[in-house]
Amino acid sequence: MDYRTILKVILTAIIVVAVLEISKRSRFIAAIIISLPLTSILALSWLYIDQPEKEPVASLSMNIFWAVIPSLAFFPIFALLLRSSQFSYPICLLFACVATAGIYYLYYFVLRLCNVSI
Repeated sequence: MDYRTILKVILTAIIVVAVLEISKRSRFIAAIIISLPLTSILALSWLYIDQPEKEPVASLSMNIFWAVIPSLAFFPIFALLLRSSQFSYPICLLFACVATAGIYYLYYFVLRLCNVSI
């Protein structure tokens, strides 16, 4: 592994741990930080640093945009399952992930039908 990969992992881990620590003090502030596209910003930045061309970064950015829409379904599904079921946290998390994957699958075909470039 080269030093840039190690730097990426360390920087990314620091951000995730920092948000976790913030969430212990204020869930609202942590939610605001997490709602920022931190992983997207990191991925776009790492891509540009590794390959300083605009088109791959712009393409990834638009693909992220289209992927965010169905991913938003995860949060209400997960919250509703936790609040309304007697299933454990891991089961609710698994079901919400599976449901979100199904939504992605349907969404992909809707985008293809609408001739959206993905």
